[in-house]
Amino acid sequence: MKRFVPFSAVHTASLGAIAVAAFAMVAPTLCAHAADPGGEQGEARRERKAGNILSIRQIEQLVLPRMGAMQYLGPEYDPAAMAYRLKFIQNGKVFFVDVDARTGRVIGQSR
Repeated sequence: MKRFVPFSAVHTASLGAIAVAAFAMVAPTLCAHAADPGGEQGEARRERKAGNILSIRQIEQLVLPRMGAMQYLGPEYDPAAMAYRLKFIQNGKVFFVDVDARTGRVIGQSR
């Protein structure tokens, strides 16, 4: 005699298997994010606390006065280059200024 398994039990088992498979696919991504909490901003914070780079406020004090009437849009930090990229706009054109985060020296500009 065959044993009858209700649909809900089969359905629940299938959902459990799908959930385990989905987690297995996502787990490496979760581990990568846990290894680098805060992303670029977190990296900048750690480097700043270690005394390896200037703060974004110090960088802005050096660069913003040189940019005249351009509107400042904000910074990004590149941990690999240890550089800040400051973004500006004027007359509909976007400009970038790359600054060495260790020294505050402008290392590049794009228009």
